[in-house]
Amino acid sequence: MLFYVLLFLGIISLWWHWRARDGMKVTNLTGKYIFITGCDTGFGNMAAKIFDKKGFRVFASCLTETGAKELKAVTSKQLQTVLLDVRDSDSVKKVSAWVKSEVQSEGLWGLVNNAGILGPTAPTDWLDIEHFREPIEVNLIGLINVTINMLPLIKKAKGRIVNVSSVGGRLAFSGGGYFPSKFGVEGFNDSLRRDMKAFGVKVCCIQPGLFKTALTDPAQVLKEKEVIWNKLPPDTKKQYGEEYLQKDAAKKEKLSKICLNKDISPVIQCMEHALTSLRPHAHYVVGQDAKLFWNPLSRMPAVIQDFLLLRNRVEPAASNAK
Repeated sequence: MLFYVLLFLGIISLWWHWRARDGMKVTNLTGKYIFITGCDTGFGNMAAKIFDKKGFRVFASCLTETGAKELKAVTSKQLQTVLLDVRDSDSVKKVSAWVKSEVQSEGLWGLVNNAGILGPTAPTDWLDIEHFREPIEVNLIGLINVTINMLPLIKKAKGRIVNVSSVGGRLAFSGGGYFPSKFGVEGFNDSLRRDMKAFGVKVCCIQPGLFKTALTDPAQVLKEKEVIWNKLPPDTKKQYGEEYLQKDAAKKEKLSKICLNKDISPVIQCMEHALTSLRPHAHYVVGQDAKLFWNPLSRMPAVIQDFLLLRNRVEPAASNAK
């Protein structure tokens, strides 16, 4: 009995020690420079506001003038907005040069690669290469390009890089460019983390589940699918059945209601921990759906993954005709 008591106390002691180490923060961060992409809405928008209040000198990149103007109106004079389309290499280089002139010898403490799009999510045989291209250009190539251009400034400050991926970078739920792009982010993040360790730069990856943002608007997702459906050849429509789109949308809506995280602040809390902790995590899994379902499922055999994921899909009419 004494052995089990001592074992229990040992486990509690180790857990308490880990929590204490996990909570240790880097000192003298006030006034440090951080650059965040995708600040028009969602995670990036909230992160820019919160980190501004915490005393960071925030460079918030927005895709639109409207987004930049609205963000600037509700933040301090210290926060600076800049227009950036991560798909445009010239724009990335110009913004990087501007950031370099602002931070000078201090360097850039934090880079938060948050900009991303969903793109069309539909069966692969509905899609052409352009449907895949844009999510990959934004979510993966754009992220890599921004990182490469900012990397000398991060190395100078021995700072942090935070890449926003997704549980969709561990498990592909449907066809389209989003999931390949996020799998790519995971690979880039891991190789970069190992490359930068020798320079004192810490690289972290955030893997959110399904959160309520503009990215996951079900009406917009369905609208994009309808556009693609209306252009499909008659043979493909016949294979899937005329009612496929509506039935599949109903199933997806039901799953969304179960999995959707309405409060996006836990994602920003992970960003903050990655930027301020003495020992940031290599990966942050965020959201109850991600922790309890998607992440565990991603580690299971393919036969189990396929069984559970296919239960959330409508079978094409052609498969029922067999």
